[in-house]
Amino acid sequence: MKAPQTSKFISLFATLALGLATSASGQVQMMRGGQVNIPESSIERKGDIGLRAHTNIKLFVPASAHLIASAASTFGPPFAGFLFETPASLACIYNLVPQANGCNPKMVSSVATGGAVSIAIVDAFDDPGAAKDLAKFSKQFGLPPANFKVVFASGSRPLNDPGWEIEESLDVQWAHAMAPSAKLYLVEAASNSFYDLLTAETVAASLVANDGGGVVSNSWGGTEFSGETDYDSFFSYPGVVYFASTGDGPGVIYPSASPNVVAVGGTTLSRNPNTGDFIFESAWNSTGGGLSQYEAIPSYQNRVAKVVGAQRGVPDVAAAADPNSGVWVWDSGNGGWYIVGGTSASSPIWAGIVSAAGSNLGSSWAELTSIYRNRMSKADFTDIKSGVCGPWNGNLAEPGYDLCTGVGSPLGNGGK
Repeated sequence: MKAPQTSKFISLFATLALGLATSASGQVQMMRGGQVNIPESSIERKGDIGLRAHTNIKLFVPASAHLIASAASTFGPPFAGFLFETPASLACIYNLVPQANGCNPKMVSSVATGGAVSIAIVDAFDDPGAAKDLAKFSKQFGLPPANFKVVFASGSRPLNDPGWEIEESLDVQWAHAMAPSAKLYLVEAASNSFYDLLTAETVAASLVANDGGGVVSNSWGGTEFSGETDYDSFFSYPGVVYFASTGDGPGVIYPSASPNVVAVGGTTLSRNPNTGDFIFESAWNSTGGGLSQYEAIPSYQNRVAKVVGAQRGVPDVAAAADPNSGVWVWDSGNGGWYIVGGTSASSPIWAGIVSAAGSNLGSSWAELTSIYRNRMSKADFTDIKSGVCGPWNGNLAEPGYDLCTGVGSPLGNGGK
């Protein structure tokens, strides 16, 4: 197998990685500028559909002038002048800890607890620094050390790909952030082919099932294809609840379209740019969502049939994904701290919260039945009522279920 090409990725993100890895003594005003970039691993190419999957990550690159002047912190946000999400700030927003200080990432430090069932992350290629990077991330944000293991699905170490490496760092770090006590596996597929990823899916499911049941998070996917229903059985291992990202662009991707997974869309978190206080959550305009071309409506969506009609609608739920309000991720292999968004973030966030909830309903179908039954509970979900997504921004976030944010974002551990 030919090693993945890395030169374009390295040239695109070298400034970000080196800037965030270098500290200086000066303090700066609140960061104002930057741009969003897409790594090679998140680009679907001709010939990929139905054969190979891509990541769902986007990276926010702050203006270089701010990076040079930033000051690294030994605890909490790694750099001054930024309002990107930390484990404590996101736990505050999602009511996993008592809400305080406007859920300001510069001021809150209480992190989530719990993790009653095991979590497995399925990704392609190898992240050789996954364990040490997770340890550094945990120390930075006051999380306990992780009970963590890397498993090679094919029995041997895969090749490395820099984009998938950041994906893996994001997935394991933020699943751990939401469920610090959970046993956590990273199951690495030999490549990003659907064959290899679904092989890894079976390995991941057997690991968490052997622990008494648990959750599996999948932040990868690809455009829907006519034979996708043949793969749905790979997401039905007894005792396992599956999560999948809905993608970072208009339309529907697989496996989030499968009725056997909890499809997780993306939201935008808005903060006061002067104080840093959280204001509200809205639909991310780049989140994937819509009606499946090939999957029929599952029975648990009968409650929202007025929206989805006869087809499977996605997403089911949503969480933080906008890179402009992204999360901190440490990846030593690519040079340092990154600000990451995309629905690749929302899937492990939800998997961690469900692990911490500890209800262990035993299947995605049972989990989704519970979610839709409790969808109107203001104690369990935040109903996202503003924002747009989809082709030509034609899907609207509105009261109740919608095709941008599903039933909404998590609020505490109830109803899950």
